[in-house]
Order: sequence, then C-alpha cells, then structure tokens
Amino acid sequence: MNHVLIAGNGPAAHRLVERLRGHGHDGPITVLGAEDRPAYNRVLLASVLDGTLPPDAVELPELDAEVRTGVTATAVDPARRLVRTDAGVVHRYDELVLATGARAAVPAVPGLRAADGTLAAGVTALRTLADCARIPAGARRAVVLGGGVLGVETARGLLGRGLDVVLVHPNPHPMDRQLDAAGGTLLAEHLREAGVRTRFGRRAAAHRPGELVLDDGEVLAADVVVLCTGVVPEAGLAREAGLRVGRGVLVDDHLMTSDPHVHALGDCAEHDGRVPGLIAPAWEQAEVLARRLAGGAARYRAGATATRLKARGIDVASLGDVALLASPEVEQVVLSDPARGRYAKLAVRAERLAAGVLIGFPQAAATLAQLHDRGLPLPVDRLGLLLGAAPAAAPAELPADAVLCRCNDVSKRRLEDAWHAGARDLGSLARTTRATTGCGGCADEVRGLCAALRADGPTGADEPEQEGVA
Repeated sequence: MNHVLIAGNGPAAHRLVERLRGHGHDGPITVLGAEDRPAYNRVLLASVLDGTLPPDAVELPELDAEVRTGVTATAVDPARRLVRTDAGVVHRYDELVLATGARAAVPAVPGLRAADGTLAAGVTALRTLADCARIPAGARRAVVLGGGVLGVETARGLLGRGLDVVLVHPNPHPMDRQLDAAGGTLLAEHLREAGVRTRFGRRAAAHRPGELVLDDGEVLAADVVVLCTGVVPEAGLAREAGLRVGRGVLVDDHLMTSDPHVHALGDCAEHDGRVPGLIAPAWEQAEVLARRLAGGAARYRAGATATRLKARGIDVASLGDVALLASPEVEQVVLSDPARGRYAKLAVRAERLAAGVLIGFPQAAATLAQLHDRGLPLPVDRLGLLLGAAPAAAPAELPADAVLCRCNDVSKRRLEDAWHAGARDLGSLARTTRATTGCGGCADEVRGLCAALRADGPTGADEPEQEGVA
C-alpha cells in the first residue's frame, strides 16, 4: 500500500485526498498543513471579511487521512524519499505531492515592508483566514491595492464591513484580464454606486503610517492597506530539493515533477508555461493526479478558464479568453442594458461558446458556464438564452460529474446523493453540501435539479421547499 505524503493543506490538497479515496486508494495518506487549523475554502475569504460567513463556515469536511496541522515541510530528500518538517520530524513517502500554494506578491513600494522584511504595520495581504483577522477591529479607512478578482471582492467585502474603501488599480478598469473595456467600465460603475471609491490608472508610490501616497501625489488616508497584487508560487521546497522549477514547480501532463515520485498541483505548480492561480484548474489537477496515484490512467490538459466574481450585489462572470471577444473570426453577440446595469458579450465559434463576459445575468451565466465547460452547442436563439427565453440543458440532463456549485466544488452527483439521503430542498442541500452558499449563482440550477428529482418518483417526504439560504 503506497504511502502518499502531501505537503500543504489547502483546497487542492483536500480535493486530492477526497478523490484518492474515491478512486480506491486504501493506503495511508498523510497531510502536512502549515496553518494551525483544518483546511478551508479560500474562495470564500471575502464572505468572511464582510461578516457574511463566520470563519468556521468555510472549513472543509474532515478527511480520511492523517492531517497534521501547524506543521511545515522544510526539506525534501528525493533520493531517500524523505521529508523533514520544522519540528524536526522526518516522514517517509512512496509518493510525495507538493501542494504548497502561493504567497502574496508585495510591490516594491517604499514603506510596505518593515526593516526586518515583514509587512509593515497597517499592511496585510489576503491569502488566509489569519489575514482576514489582521484587519484592525477599529479600522475605518482601507485602501485595496490591485483591481483583479481578489481586489474587487476584497474592496466589496471591506465596504460591507462598514469601512470607507478606495480601490487602486494601475489599469483603466478592474478585472482587465477577465473583462473587455465595456464590461470593465460597467463593473467600475457598479463599484462606485455601491460606495467604493476608485483610482484607476494609478499606482502606489509610498506607504507611511496611516496613509498611502499615489504616483500622482494624492495622499489617501488608510488605517489598513490590503495587498491584492498577485501571487508568487511557493516553489522553494522543490528548488532546494533539486527539482526543476520555473515560476512554479514544473510538472508534465501527469502532474509529475522531474522526480518520478514527486508531484505538484495547485498554485505552486507550473504546467505548459502557466500557473493558473484559480481553484478550478487545481480541482482538475487533483482529479488527474488521484486517478494516477490510485493506479489508473489520466492526463491533465488545461481547460478553458472561467471566473465568477463573488462580491455582494455584483454578478460578474467571465468565460474563456477575453481577447476572443474582439476577434473578427467569431460570431459576436452583444446585449447592453446600461439603465439596468447589465451587459453581455459572447464570442461564438462553430456554434460553441468560445468566450463570454456577463454582468447582471446570473441565470444565463450559470447555463453558459455549463455549455462552455462541456463544449456543447448553444441554442439558436442567443439573445433568448441571455434573457432566459431560450431552452438550455436542464440540470437533470447534465452528466453526474458536472460541477453545479463552483464556489464549493459541488457536483451534480454529490447533490443527488444528498437528496436521496434526505436533503430534499434548497435549504437542506445548502446545509449538507454548501452548494449556493458562495456567490449564490447556482441556486436556480440546484432548484431545477430538486424539481427533476422530485418528479422522478416518491421521496417519502412532502415538505415544501425552504428558502433563505442561498
């Protein structure tokens, strides 16, 4: 029975253990987690930040593995298949998986770091639950550096917490990697209407206690500065062990490093020149690696990207490569409704969705995400699909492994299992599986699956559907 040792206890590692057991691996699994707490869903940190969810609510289920928290792997000896920890304990392994994640990138701005190299007082990243706790309880004014997905979610979360928030981003509009100019401009308007003050096209020039200076000389009052300025893969362990490293730990299509008994996945892994930094690719990698370590065959191919913004009151979805939205070689479908704060642009190629940006169309976004993921053809009535008038694949028609809740990685199969076990309405399914408790964009699909299961036969219960959880 092969002993699988996993360095890291984030969502990618957690998913890997689940899938290893699911694929029949019955050997020992040991997980080393640097944080002194169980694994949790980092995707929902913004919901913890604004108080929507308590920290315990984002914890992931217990695993059938030996999980050691508060333990950091400090050295790997591939030749002898040993891992040493900061406690001086040595662990043997048959197969080692590096799931060490990434750390926040800190811009080279004077004053962001203290003399000892740590972040200065009043400055924090937002990668962990501990980072959420570093926001001072009495803080009234916050500056968020970086207007990507995390920056937007953080700004909206801090606003929901009652702080005065300024979002600073060097590019002309937020989420510029996921949105075209029209979509980004509309998102910026939504943020300003919600109460977030914005400074686009601006950079931080210096940080001083209680304030941040921008490159145009403006001084922003800041009880706390939150860094959402990108990440750096944690590849030092692999580098010191003599494994091949680029920006991240280099892996092949089998998620194998330059040593055949060492593997990597998630934010620390670099595959085909890319470090995705998103949760969906990490789950896909976990599935492939679990199959292989359990004795099966599988290859990882980076799929099309999909991003769903998890910010209160703002529904944004981005599917595929946003650059395709400007390509003359695709069919373009555009629906602009500025009076209602809605915008959609789709790039269609060979009757399939190649890319899309949707703001204010949660139901259409959920449907299009499934069609995009499965490579299925779009309905002929493109505008009808956006407006909810065109038929699309019902949740009951999707394959069992289709993920309906992206925030919590809840598949159709898991929802069906929970329903048959007695969770037969939206509220109980949410409590059992956590589906709908993230951005809430999957609520309609979960309702549809409930209706289809109820129609298939007697349930043994006739209770009405309970609302108020999504």
